[in-house]
Amino acid sequence: MEYQIISDGSCDLETDLKEKYNVEIVPFYVSFDEKKYYKEIEEIAIRDVYEKMVSNPKQYPKTSLPSVQNYIDAFMPHIEAGRAIICICITTSLSGSYNSASNAKEIICEEHPEAKITVINSYGATVFQRLYVIEAARMQKHGYNYEQTVEKLLGQMRDTARIIFTVGDLDYLQHGGRIGKVAGIAGSILNLKPLIILADGSIDSSGIARSRKKSILKTIELLKSHFKENDEKPEHYLYSVGFGYDKHEGEVYREMINNALKELGVKEGADLVQIGATICVHTGPYALGVGFVKRFEFC
Repeated sequence: MEYQIISDGSCDLETDLKEKYNVEIVPFYVSFDEKKYYKEIEEIAIRDVYEKMVSNPKQYPKTSLPSVQNYIDAFMPHIEAGRAIICICITTSLSGSYNSASNAKEIICEEHPEAKITVINSYGATVFQRLYVIEAARMQKHGYNYEQTVEKLLGQMRDTARIIFTVGDLDYLQHGGRIGKVAGIAGSILNLKPLIILADGSIDSSGIARSRKKSILKTIELLKSHFKENDEKPEHYLYSVGFGYDKHEGEVYREMINNALKELGVKEGADLVQIGATICVHTGPYALGVGFVKRFEFC
């Protein structure tokens, strides 16, 4: 059965890859005054969001998730055309996007009981979710049918994916109420830099560092140790480096990550992706990290 892959805007998938893989995106909304909301990318560029954040560090932007109606509007053309849908959403610990999509599915299936819609909690966001969506699209291009793709997505691929990252400070995580277990490190008080892992749908502390440079180096140490501790083969994964406001810092970090990957026997390096507004409003403008997802061939 023919099927369409849809994701929310948290996946930070570039326009050229949306077109290459025929992935549709349901965007989040961004606001700086809680009155006027703009569709991410369509109505406000990511760079503009960062410029506003850096220029007004005490003005915390907010995001609004896609509505149930947004998802109905995205799903219905495919249902009417007889296509199934795989919809991949940001982890439920960070947003209610999954719930909006699930409610849209229920409404549609009441009137169209023949409709096939699978809504998936990716357990991730940004570069993690991006790679997860790409793997779904790669499976589709390799001839995997709807059921086979869903089965792979809900298995080892999702469970083993990670983002290891650091942020400039904890202000945005605290302000947005997304700090979770990271709160215990008291980074904002001591001016320490947190190491954070997003895995299995939750944000957890993975240590601290006393400077930005040391926190960056520790993310690389965590990346290397992850595969050894879990007896996994690094070459079985795809990688993306996510950066915020400072592209140059992102480029330097990607080179560091790629050198580390070479040491681990990985021939194909990480690509570079700007973290979108959906996540940067929670992490601040200086998030930097690496995400990795197991290739479907090895799941």
